[in-house]
Amino acid sequence: MSKNYFDLTGQVAIVTGCSTGLGVQMAKALANQGAKIVAVARRQNMIDAVAAEIAAEFGVETFAVKCDITDTEAVEAMVDAVLAKFGRIDIVINNAGTGAVAPAEDITDEQFGNEMNIDLFGSFRVARAVAKKAMIPAKYGRVINIASMYGLVGNKIAGSAPYHAAKGGVVNMTRALAAEWGKYNITVNSICPGYFYTDLTRDTLNSDFFQQNAKTMIPEERYGEEGELDSAAIFLASPASSYVTGVNLAVDGGYTAM
Repeated sequence: MSKNYFDLTGQVAIVTGCSTGLGVQMAKALANQGAKIVAVARRQNMIDAVAAEIAAEFGVETFAVKCDITDTEAVEAMVDAVLAKFGRIDIVINNAGTGAVAPAEDITDEQFGNEMNIDLFGSFRVARAVAKKAMIPAKYGRVINIASMYGLVGNKIAGSAPYHAAKGGVVNMTRALAAEWGKYNITVNSICPGYFYTDLTRDTLNSDFFQQNAKTMIPEERYGEEGELDSAAIFLASPASSYVTGVNLAVDGGYTAM
């Protein structure tokens, strides 16, 4: 008898930062496996469009919820709204984030604080609310935090100390939550992407400087293409990953292997 190890039919997945780029790509990947998708971001018009597109393309139920993940009350209200509509939350992908770029000596307190508040504390706010309201009562859940290869290593390309600090925090927060919530049958893992082509990054990554950097710093000598993050998200979201928790999975063409 054949078995679809990655079937997500009937499951409900929240994806934050789901207005553009990698968030939309991962939401579509889960929808392709049958998951109902909750698109979360700050711009209602954009998540409305994404939710409609995913529903039309994959034939799954979708829901667009405006939410600022730096606002605890807004996060709690978002989770309540999802539970009121679907009655369950099985998967959350904490993808929303930002990135301050400047030499470390010129980074302001505001830039550093903003980075930590969005990338690290924002991911914690969402995970905390989803776990407490939905996953712990259900004794099941898949929490996927989107960290970065720069949560694992430094870089000489562009100064971004707050980003490194926040994503490094996400990496170890992932381990901490995995240790606490394993007894509830909740797995907590992170994906640490390298550079990926999106509409916002394509011109930069295709520049002579970045193309040379890829040949020098990345074993595969290229940047990630659309779809190459999908399988990692699907695996960590699926019941098949039930014995995988506290893992920080680099999807970076081998960058962090060097």
